[in-house]
Amino acid sequence: MIKRYQTKGLSRILSQEYKFHVWLDVERVVAEVEEAEHIIPKGLSRKLRNVKVTPERIDEIEKITNHDVIAFLEAVREKVAKDGRWLHFGMTSYDLVDTAFVLIILQATDIILGDINRLCRQLHRLRVRYKDSPEIGRTHGVFAQPITFGYKVASWSEETVRNYKRILNAKKNISYGKLSGAVGTYTILPPRIEKKVMRKLGLKPEPVSTQVLPRDRFGELAAAYTLYACGLERIATELRNLSRSEIGEVSEPFTKGQKGSSAMPHKKNPIICERVCGLVKVIRGYMFSSLENVSLWHERDLTNSSVERVIFPDMLHLVHYITEKMLYVIKNLQVFPDRMRENIEMSQGVYASQRLMNALIEKGMERVRAYSIVQKASFKAVQTRTHLKVVAKSDRRVTRYLSPQELDRIFDIKWFLRHIRAKKI
Repeated sequence: MIKRYQTKGLSRILSQEYKFHVWLDVERVVAEVEEAEHIIPKGLSRKLRNVKVTPERIDEIEKITNHDVIAFLEAVREKVAKDGRWLHFGMTSYDLVDTAFVLIILQATDIILGDINRLCRQLHRLRVRYKDSPEIGRTHGVFAQPITFGYKVASWSEETVRNYKRILNAKKNISYGKLSGAVGTYTILPPRIEKKVMRKLGLKPEPVSTQVLPRDRFGELAAAYTLYACGLERIATELRNLSRSEIGEVSEPFTKGQKGSSAMPHKKNPIICERVCGLVKVIRGYMFSSLENVSLWHERDLTNSSVERVIFPDMLHLVHYITEKMLYVIKNLQVFPDRMRENIEMSQGVYASQRLMNALIEKGMERVRAYSIVQKASFKAVQTRTHLKVVAKSDRRVTRYLSPQELDRIFDIKWFLRHIRAKKI
């Protein structure tokens, strides 16, 4: 991942140095269990506690071996002398690589989940703060009926909580490792060794593995992250729309010294939300790549490896990055309730068209006729910029059925929000 979109919280965990640190830790735990089971002599696990290998040295060896795991093992053997012959005993490369890969993903996921949890709390605060702030609802980008801004935020909040739970569940389903050998049949090491190693590492043994862990587990996590990212895109897209000059109901935080345009000093663009929407496109692409990895040849091929070296570090960085950005936006969002009321008034009362039609039907008018009368009246209200209530009061076909007092009640905003107020937003 380019530095622009890396996060401090994940940079160390997703670095090459840390990957080799985790590889070394897995090898140490395997050696501990093998020593306790008298499979190898004692000594190696103690030495591995103090070993440090550098990516630079591993790269030097890999230029010769053309195999990164063997290069890593050779670099470690240089540090442990004669005990090095017992390093990686009974294992295949992906006993090490996949198990360590899962451990790294889980650590990164824990950090991301912590920030998603904070985002959930900020969304909850926002929904409560504006639960009684009327706003015009829009469908197809066109005025519909009144809602409250808090109700809109409640929808975002509920979706984010669902996605948080999806990621938690996917985390549970990826918390598996393997120590089952070249094709998963425990040719050298028996299942009890795998079970003990995984317990020490905080993982569960994969019930049936090949040379690799099943890639549907990784695909599920990628899909959960992508759904979450799409949820943030929905929030960001709505905030972008509500920030339009002609709507003007919200605005991203704009810091001192910030500039919106090199040419137009007046600009305050929703750049963070736009950036989030752009990066979600990349995350969706990574999900498709992860799903392509589910199908491998026979007991494994190498087509997943190069893909996962790119998509998972990048996806984790990007998901964390857009979480941090949306957390900042939501926490510091500027909301303009007065502008929301102005936009309700700008609708010229057409928000009450359904209620007006229903009132005519309840008084005895045929539905088709009621619909036609209210439709024409609504179009006239918008075109002439005359409130629909005024248009309705001047129409004898309407006043024959509804009194002025009844018409006034039909346009009461509080009536449209009565059930929202009853709900615990």
